[in-house]
Amino acid sequence: MNKVILYCRPGFEKECASEITEKAGALEIFGFVRVKDNSGYVIFECYQHDEADKLIRELPFRDLIFARQMLLTGELLRDLPVDDRITPIVGMLTGAVQGAGDLRVEVPDTNESKELMKFCRKFTVPLRGALRAQKILANREEAFRPVIHVFFIAPGCCYVGYSYSNNNSPFYMGIPRLKFPSDAPSRSTLKLEEAFHVFIPRDEWDERLGSGMYAVDLGACPGGWTYQLVKRSMMVHAVDNGTMDESLMATGQVIHHRADGFKFEPPRNNVYWLVCDMVEKPARVAQLAADWVVNGWCREAIINLKLPMKKRYEEVNQNLALLRDALHENGVHSEVHAKQLYHDREEVTVHIRRFWSAVPGRRDER
Repeated sequence: MNKVILYCRPGFEKECASEITEKAGALEIFGFVRVKDNSGYVIFECYQHDEADKLIRELPFRDLIFARQMLLTGELLRDLPVDDRITPIVGMLTGAVQGAGDLRVEVPDTNESKELMKFCRKFTVPLRGALRAQKILANREEAFRPVIHVFFIAPGCCYVGYSYSNNNSPFYMGIPRLKFPSDAPSRSTLKLEEAFHVFIPRDEWDERLGSGMYAVDLGACPGGWTYQLVKRSMMVHAVDNGTMDESLMATGQVIHHRADGFKFEPPRNNVYWLVCDMVEKPARVAQLAADWVVNGWCREAIINLKLPMKKRYEEVNQNLALLRDALHENGVHSEVHAKQLYHDREEVTVHIRRFWSAVPGRRDER
């Protein structure tokens, strides 16, 4: 197995390909990329046989912006026999992995693959049994063992491989399954909910998304992102010249400021969260977030950067560099991560966390 598959949003294959090529090169791992427009995935084939495994071990998955999942695989299995699809798949995995902790039978996130999903659900049960019989898969799910992926790109055609549970997406197809709340004022609420799932470890939600915190939502109306903060019992300053959803205002947890989000300053000094989904030039929003973090006006921020039609990867890198440089130049210890989420479209979501201690990641924040 000398290939790495990366799932991505259809239409962003070129960005995903540019990113994996650049980041693999930084690790001195070289190869070439196979890209098919609107396929929903990219294949990076390493020149050296053993370097694909090294790549999925050493390249932090959380540092990839456009990839939803990253896994090691071999050659495409074609024309699987209708009466026995399992034997070739088991054969591909024999000797490659043993005692894996989970199995995911997946497809690209395209309209053409929707029919394949029905087959994948039915196929998972007998395949799981066969893999367990060969001890390729553990007898029960194990969270800290490798994950087996069987990725069908067409009927009877699939890639087979594995990812490491400490360096992959924990979600099936790399997509958190979220349900739109019927009382939310807009579907944009799912973008912030997904961001919490992707950027904040679940066991830290009580600490970092706890009730009673203060938050600021810039460009809030009608309140899709404010809804997520209110739902978590936070007190929210919603900043927008538009009209806020009446039910959110009725909670008593929201103060609406009819103001320009780029000129607004927090009315209190204990704001924990800044969130921003304004339709503005990405450089302007990145600089705004940097100003808030540098000034100590918030501890964490989640912002969306709207992307241009061309040179999207370059634009994202440029704005992330702007943000990181501003934090570094002002002596701010922080983490910055970006991801194109499932509920994003022509945009990328960025998470910034400031650490008040001298060493990032320590627990002695004041």
